[in-house]
Amino acid sequence: MRAPYDVAVIGNAIVDVLARVEDPLLAELGVEKGIMTLVDAERSEAIYRRLPPAVEVSGGSGANTAAGIASLGGKAGFIGKVKDDQLGAVFRHDLTALGVHFPTSAGVEAAPTARCMIMVTPDAQRTMQTYLGACIELTPDDVDEELIGGAEVTYLEGYLWDPPGAKQAFLKAAELAHQAGRKVALSLSDPFCVERHRDSFMTLIQGHVDLVFANEAELTALYRTDLDQALSAVRGHVELAAVTRGASGSVVATGERTVSVPAEPVERLVDTTGAGDLYAAGFLYAYTHGRDAATCARIGSICAAEIISHMGPRPETNLARLVESTLSAV
Repeated sequence: MRAPYDVAVIGNAIVDVLARVEDPLLAELGVEKGIMTLVDAERSEAIYRRLPPAVEVSGGSGANTAAGIASLGGKAGFIGKVKDDQLGAVFRHDLTALGVHFPTSAGVEAAPTARCMIMVTPDAQRTMQTYLGACIELTPDDVDEELIGGAEVTYLEGYLWDPPGAKQAFLKAAELAHQAGRKVALSLSDPFCVERHRDSFMTLIQGHVDLVFANEAELTALYRTDLDQALSAVRGHVELAAVTRGASGSVVATGERTVSVPAEPVERLVDTTGAGDLYAAGFLYAYTHGRDAATCARIGSICAAEIISHMGPRPETNLARLVESTLSAV
């Protein structure tokens, strides 16, 4: 009998503020292009005031993955902290309207709901300045035991691996998942996260994780070597590692086997925000439905191609229908 949920996600509950900018503005603001940087409330407000007209949409890496799984027809749950404020209500509505189960209670005395300033340059690269707010107040008490025990895979968002309470929440969820005979997946999220948490990431991976999701820069930063050596190393620590390589597609390492899958064609590259999140959504949906590694990667690539063809980190096309039509066209 199938589990009630395909994937349970633990991650940051964030509202994204997306704006198209030119490179000189990044230089003026003193931000490093193409990466995510954590900022405080004052810095977040200062950047917001300098942005051109922007679009506000619910985001957060793990939440985007949960949204993608729902669009594919899967059952997803999300654990993440918001405040009982306007942005928190928006985030909850946007996620639950997609059919994602979101049992985490909102904080009353918490910091404001998190927001991420995403500046998209003409080359479609995104530079993120993130104020975590209520996100970092997640604790083990917020881990819904029924959701974790009832999900085929629990997916941990690496961006959240920082505050002590969240670390303990991850470890509690991993223990609950394994006690129920389920799998645990970890997204490395960003080279910034890897550099900050290399040693503790390695401990987490070796002791608690079955599946790793990363891009090439993240995996090579984790192992401090080239991609081939990093793939060789990671397969000794987990059952499966899925590594995205942008226009070069992705590779999946399982045991002694490495599968390479090309990227899906994209008519117009608009915004790379959420590409890895939706790749993970497609891969995990396929994985929890018994598909082989190559097919999992192909479906992940189809979902990633959809997300980078428009602004914003959530699908604008029904992914279930898109995947079906794309695969049947082969």
